[in-house]
Amino acid sequence: MNKKVNHPAKAGLEQDKIYAWCSCGRSEKLPFCDGLHKGTEFKPLIFKAEKSAEYNLCNCGNTRKKPFCDGKHNKL
Repeated sequence: MNKKVNHPAKAGLEQDKIYAWCSCGRSEKLPFCDGLHKGTEFKPLIFKAEKSAEYNLCNCGNTRKKPFCDGKHNKL
């Protein structure tokens, strides 16, 4: 089941910490991966926060700046 939604998720990220962004939309912990993609062609996007800050992470999956929201959900 796809749980993607058309608004970003605000997330406080820590500098140099590694995160896994959900690319399949199945995660119960969107926008982060919880492993529910297993058995599909999807894999999480692994990324590191450049600085500690609050970020808008994409929840719709259509951003061109994965994992960060670029507002594309407003055009869906």
